[in-house]
Amino acid sequence: MIHSILKDKPTRIFVGFTAFFCCNALIAEAIGTKLFSLEKLFGLHPVNFSLFGQSGLAFTLTCGVVLWPLEFIITDIINEFYGPKAVRRISLTAIILISYAFLMYFIAIYMPPADVWIASSSRQGVPNIQDSFNAIFGQNMRIIIGSLTAFFVSQLVDVKVFHLIKAKTGNKRLWLRATGSTLVSQLIDSYIVLFIAFFHIFSWQLILAVGMMNYIFKATSAIVLTPLIYFVEGKLEKYLGHEVAHNMKLAAMGKENE
Repeated sequence: MIHSILKDKPTRIFVGFTAFFCCNALIAEAIGTKLFSLEKLFGLHPVNFSLFGQSGLAFTLTCGVVLWPLEFIITDIINEFYGPKAVRRISLTAIILISYAFLMYFIAIYMPPADVWIASSSRQGVPNIQDSFNAIFGQNMRIIIGSLTAFFVSQLVDVKVFHLIKAKTGNKRLWLRATGSTLVSQLIDSYIVLFIAFFHIFSWQLILAVGMMNYIFKATSAIVLTPLIYFVEGKLEKYLGHEVAHNMKLAAMGKENE
């Protein structure tokens, strides 16, 4: 039975996209504890923007944010070929797996460390590796809840905006519905996570300013990566065949009988 399932090309593609989507989301959450300077990455000085009364702002981002544009590219491709139900399914699957991973992180943190392990990295300048382990994997619960909530809500918004635009444009202007839906959903994503994680900790002006800096990066990434969506769509149509791909797109819009 499994051989007949995997012989079906649309099924094979969906399984592959789901696996990568969930894995990429989990990696993004895991490495999100590290902040990096986008300006330093390119050998530039901090931009020192001023927004909402906050000065000295720079592109200080989490490492995880680098991977999130790939999530929204996959979301748009799944939306295009499989429809909103498929996007909701893989989004919920990713959230369940990420929640499971964080639960395992916390269990691992509170398991008593072996004495030989605590000082095992002292030669690398880490006198107590248990403290480092706790700091890396022990994210604040509000950050976890904010991140998962923002991810789920932004995915739902992305699906809705994508299909609203597609209802107007049909199969034309993939760039408009893909980039447009991502720009809207990422704006919402940027602020949900910050308000849940840092409300009553940061001022609302600082939250707005930091959120906008994050959104500028995400929006720029979405625009720059738009050609990649066309590349992936072209490869999928070639792999599936024009007729199968066309029928899948119709079904994704609820028009499989046309």
